[in-house]
Amino acid sequence: MKIRALFLPLLSSLSLVARADDVRTQPLKDLNGYFPFNAPNSLSEWDARREEVKTRIQVAAGLWPMPTKTPLNAVIHGKIERDEYTVEKVYFESAPGFYCTGNLYRPKHITGKVPGVLSAHGHNKDARHALATPLVTRREIAGGAERFEKGGLSIYQSRCVQLARMGCVVWQWDMISDSDSIQIPREVVHTFAKQRSEMNTTENWGFYSPQAEAHNQGILGLQLLNSLRGIDFLLSLPEVDPERIAMTGESGGGTQTMLASAVDDRIKLSFPVVMVSTSMQGGCTCENASLLRIGTGNVEFAALFAPKPLGMNTANDWTKELAVKGFPDLQKIYELHGRKGDVFLLRGEHFQHNYNSVTRSAFYTFLNKHFKLNQPAPVIERDFEPLSLEELSVWDASHPAPKAADPNFERNLLKWLTEDSGKQLRAAAATEEGLQKTIRPAVETIIGRSYAKAGDVEWIVNAKKDLGDRFEMSGTLHNKTHGEDIRVAWLYPKKAKDRAVIWLSDKGAAAVTDPAVLQLVKSGATVLCADLFEAGTRQTGVVANPREFAGFTHGYNDSVFARRTHDVLSLITFVRNGKVGSHQNPPRVLLAGWESTGPVVLAARALAGDAVDRTAADTNGFRFGKLLDYRDPMFIPGGAKYLDLPGMVALCAPKPLWLAGEGQKPEVFGAKFQELTAYSGGAEKKQTTAAEWFLKE
Repeated sequence: MKIRALFLPLLSSLSLVARADDVRTQPLKDLNGYFPFNAPNSLSEWDARREEVKTRIQVAAGLWPMPTKTPLNAVIHGKIERDEYTVEKVYFESAPGFYCTGNLYRPKHITGKVPGVLSAHGHNKDARHALATPLVTRREIAGGAERFEKGGLSIYQSRCVQLARMGCVVWQWDMISDSDSIQIPREVVHTFAKQRSEMNTTENWGFYSPQAEAHNQGILGLQLLNSLRGIDFLLSLPEVDPERIAMTGESGGGTQTMLASAVDDRIKLSFPVVMVSTSMQGGCTCENASLLRIGTGNVEFAALFAPKPLGMNTANDWTKELAVKGFPDLQKIYELHGRKGDVFLLRGEHFQHNYNSVTRSAFYTFLNKHFKLNQPAPVIERDFEPLSLEELSVWDASHPAPKAADPNFERNLLKWLTEDSGKQLRAAAATEEGLQKTIRPAVETIIGRSYAKAGDVEWIVNAKKDLGDRFEMSGTLHNKTHGEDIRVAWLYPKKAKDRAVIWLSDKGAAAVTDPAVLQLVKSGATVLCADLFEAGTRQTGVVANPREFAGFTHGYNDSVFARRTHDVLSLITFVRNGKVGSHQNPPRVLLAGWESTGPVVLAARALAGDAVDRTAADTNGFRFGKLLDYRDPMFIPGGAKYLDLPGMVALCAPKPLWLAGEGQKPEVFGAKFQELTAYSGGAEKKQTTAAEWFLKE
């Protein structure tokens, strides 16, 4: 374990001792880590946790708020007739100008309302169009994975055909960049490796840029949007029963199935295949997003579907231990609902990573039971004649394909998403209800901690000096709940008044010698200064994966900015609830932030509620949306989306705020402060002026 040096240069008589158990010194977590799910003991506890994780998925995917649902403009054409079913070609617009492509399978004779099934596919290139070779299929038959020489040529068509024969309407669509989805190239969607300088700009940016990450824009979110708009499409068909919508998919399609099932209540049955695991969480850029799996993972994502019918399987891959690691906790969640029998696991460790005929049969049988399809159980496939690429392809002379791999399309799509969410968020921020119900949950997710969950903090003294009228003390604040340490120095008068000031700057604990600090102490205020997490670092660490995608690091680990904010929340908790100096629970808690700590202080203040009475901060005009490096210590995923730093400032209301760096009229989106002081004076007087403002109250 790496131990951070703890040297306090402010007083020769003070010294600090490093603690070796700050968990943040451990190696960064990546997608190959261990992701246990510990089921809670009560439904009330689970309900709260469920909403928290659901919000995390939506924020990480860029779907909080959901993009405006524009007209699908669905086109259905090219019907192919078979004895029991039909196959049609479909494309619709998930967002303006962005086409989701696929095939629609329907029973040939429909009476009344029938189930609708969404069938997602995994990482088999051009999967919907793909046909295996006869030799590969025969090998699959010999190993028990397939049953038919014809039908076994396409595991994707196989399940659609069988489901249509069972009386279901089935929508099978393309992963972005596969088959007929050609607007964003595969090199961007699945194999992205290096930042593109032409896409890394503060305007008209592309995927994976710091700006895209700061706006929660990624391929995972775009694929999730396709899934949810696919439900809209299915429900636009008059024969589809809205109370019997199911979703299934394997591998990357299993990831899509888990996420869509977690966030959209319209799905009534879910069956993710070869993806539910406490081990590897999905290796593709399209399965990862910044913020997504911090403190959670795929098993918990699957659990969010409870108590509705949920099935899954194991194979000889990262899911092989699911029966003993993960599935018992899923059963516990279902047992809390009184529905233990509605979660199902098919053991298949003797099969490789695929959606074979045995697993498909288990899904059909599970669906048959819960949707009451009256088929003989277990349901077994029958053979069929697969369709060719030409028969399945959506684009033809009468339905011309959009321009392929157009970088301007990529830029314009992200621009539309940015403008659309910005319009919705500005409208939300105009009201107190919107701030609290839309902006605050997003900021809590981005920071990764609310004030209510700041933790239990204890003080460990390293040195103390009596200076006659005041004491000087140094030591460590240890957050026992989260296993975090903060180096702290403080000054407190022997005749302390009823206020304590948390004074933070790039000087860290050494700021206790600043003139403004001494001015506050002379007035009777207790002042704490601290070194926030990785103070002074110029570039943050990333996981070992060489691909330059922020989501591989920030999808599993809090950013440095977030961790510094956690430190401020710990300081506030300690000052508000602990013994500081010679008084217990000081009734007035004041918070100040300078240089790079200014935005951090405002982020913490935005979440601190009534715990902080007055705040002074200098932003220096900082904006998350201006950063051009996702390894900058000030970078945080989603930081720009929720109205950037002014959105956090608005959450600081209604308590008094002294704000420098924002001009004479700071943007606060209509938030009402008891007092809002916009400082625009000289830089050399900022801190002393703020100290005077603190002392006036």
